[in-house]
Amino acid sequence: MKRNKTVYIAVIGLLVTFGAYLFGTSSKDSSSNIAPDFSLQDINGKTLTLSDYKGKVIILDFWATWCPPCRQEIPEFIELQERYKDDLIVIGVSLDRDGPKAVVPFYKENGLNYSVVYADGAVVKAYGGVQSIPTTFVIDKDFHIQRKYVGYTQQSKFIADIKALK
Repeated sequence: MKRNKTVYIAVIGLLVTFGAYLFGTSSKDSSSNIAPDFSLQDINGKTLTLSDYKGKVIILDFWATWCPPCRQEIPEFIELQERYKDDLIVIGVSLDRDGPKAVVPFYKENGLNYSVVYADGAVVKAYGGVQSIPTTFVIDKDFHIQRKYVGYTQQSKFIADIKALK
């Protein structure tokens, strides 16, 4: 019985994730919506504090190594970080349960050029509970959440956001 419940929960999780993938959503959040600050450990063991990047456009992406739509966005985030490096910081917030064991090799193998931190329950809760991944927030230079995208999001949407906010 316990195994059936575990399988059921896993299937529901996949359906939610792939539903968001197929029908990705976005919303324009109120400009008064201040991004919750956090300090989390990055893959190099250093502390990354979100507010240190105030003054830049921030793409904050909640993701996992095992998530196909998350993996699909990574090359696009690599390109955005390189293309807009003076105005933009991309930060990946890993939801992988295996932490460094899964993320560090993945990071190196895929040539990520942006910061990746390990999520904790507090940051997930602060950003609304993150019900499916990828969930990506676009934060303006004044630290206001301008957009929230759930599911795979085309790079062109991020480019339009960056251009509007830089």
